[in-house]
Amino acid sequence: MCGISGEARFDGATPDTDAVNRMTAAMRSRGPDGEGAWSDGWITLGHRRLTVIDLSEAGAQPMVRDDLGLALVFNGCVYNYPELRDELRAAGHTFHSTSDTEVILVAYAQWGERFVDHLVGMFAVALVDRRRRRLVLARDRLGIKPLYLAESPGRLRFASTLPALLAGGDVDTGIDPVALHHYLSWHSIVPAPRTILRGIRKLPPATVRVVEADGRSRERVYWRPEYRRDPAHDGMDAADWRAAVGDALRTAVRRRLVADVPVGVLLSGGLDSSMIVALLDGAGQHHLQTFSIGFDSRGDETGDEFHYSDLVARTFGTDHHRIRLADGDLGPAVRATVAAMTEPMGSHDVVAFHLLSEQVARHVKVAQSGQGADEVFAGYGYHHRLAASAREDATAEFTAAFFDRDHAELTEVVEPAYACDGDASGELVAADLAAPGAQTAVDAVLRLDTHLMLPDDPVKRVDSMSMAWGLEVRTPFLDQDLVTLAAACPPEHKLAQGGKGVLKEVAREVLPAEVIDRPKGYFPVPALRNVDGPVRELVVEALGAPEARRRGLFRRAYVDELLAEPDRAQAAAGSNKLWQLGLLELWLQTHGVS
Repeated sequence: MCGISGEARFDGATPDTDAVNRMTAAMRSRGPDGEGAWSDGWITLGHRRLTVIDLSEAGAQPMVRDDLGLALVFNGCVYNYPELRDELRAAGHTFHSTSDTEVILVAYAQWGERFVDHLVGMFAVALVDRRRRRLVLARDRLGIKPLYLAESPGRLRFASTLPALLAGGDVDTGIDPVALHHYLSWHSIVPAPRTILRGIRKLPPATVRVVEADGRSRERVYWRPEYRRDPAHDGMDAADWRAAVGDALRTAVRRRLVADVPVGVLLSGGLDSSMIVALLDGAGQHHLQTFSIGFDSRGDETGDEFHYSDLVARTFGTDHHRIRLADGDLGPAVRATVAAMTEPMGSHDVVAFHLLSEQVARHVKVAQSGQGADEVFAGYGYHHRLAASAREDATAEFTAAFFDRDHAELTEVVEPAYACDGDASGELVAADLAAPGAQTAVDAVLRLDTHLMLPDDPVKRVDSMSMAWGLEVRTPFLDQDLVTLAAACPPEHKLAQGGKGVLKEVAREVLPAEVIDRPKGYFPVPALRNVDGPVRELVVEALGAPEARRRGLFRRAYVDELLAEPDRAQAAAGSNKLWQLGLLELWLQTHGVS
């Protein structure tokens, strides 16, 4: 797990090494254990290293194999690298390290651009084919590892974070109106390839981009599971699906144990993280280190789920760490969290993940987490409301359940200079839901959740907040084989028992019923959910700052209404509208975007 950066020139100029060094230095927290750089005339690579696999210098990056004519920087982990190394050795290749990095290099030497088809893991790759004078960029199937791009005439820069590209300089930092439309519609989500800034894009998940030394480029999407029934599964009943999902999940959890350092678990006390603990215990991983966080309660709203996380920790004898923080800890934490965000993220629990990661990183370098289960296995309420909907009604149902604002309200929010021509967010959702490859309304929405929304909300949130402390978080529910299987699973098995039914059936084999049948919970941070106290003061300060007034993103009358009427600030989908606006301004100001 690392931070990668680089610059390629297509106009005969030499890459700006100082800019690459600045980008690399800006990602120190992602790779506190080492750094490196490499240049080959038209391209320069930079790297920050977090040592997790092959802790020796043999695993350092940028990794260069002169005999293969290849160089590479890579962020992530390839879980099946031992099996691939054996396969590649049998094909006649040699290795000089025990790292997964070198396996990627040799996989490209063997299979060319199809190397990604053989990788099981989370990764962002920048590989230089020196003989063909070609740069190959690739991102994992579910977009767990980020890769940001800044293109200008004659030049391409890339990095693991958007702020790193800002540190490199010479970037168009104007606001992208379409991205702003998405941000204000979907709980601050801006799907790839856009970001909130016009001059920075991101490589979409499951995509390989090949860039020639003259600047020509092409892209290929290399994975897209079908959300329809597979004839190979004909005859499978509920028990068969439970067995298949259980086997796939056990494999996913075991895969994510690959490391030369200990692996812990982020244990919220919910079904998903509790299952990971149970399955790891069943795989022989005893005395696991587990971590939970809680905050002050507010009225009837509890600020922790310690009752359930304690129950799981006792059941499996984990070395459990309870982390409790007071509301007074949140003010300073919000500023630090915003500084760590690769993009503005309006979810109230992003601060909780930042604080939790800080504590976890003091004990382990790698942890497993339950992110993704709700999107993959239909854990949200709107999935059930779609069960009786025709495929053609999916857009209206999803829009009503998920959108924070419709297009009409957005015209009241943003100033005309930042207004979007047309309903960009509604049109994107409608096109995705209508695309072929999904059998029912539920299938179409689960596909949209998993492949469009998920990479730029919970996945991005966890990666940004954990890597701010040099912590690698792995997500078994986003295993490519598990996701493919779940996509083919009939919706009724996922929707059963109030959602995630097939997972709950697997869980009944290993978890106490109290954990399985509890009411659904979310990461509780009452002070942030309600935007009061020091957090509200921070939001008001950001929205009233001179930079905000000069930028003029939001109509002042709309902001004043939200400030005067706190109840109106709560969106139907549960996010806080005032927090969304203030967070965006705070992020722009924190990262020096004028």
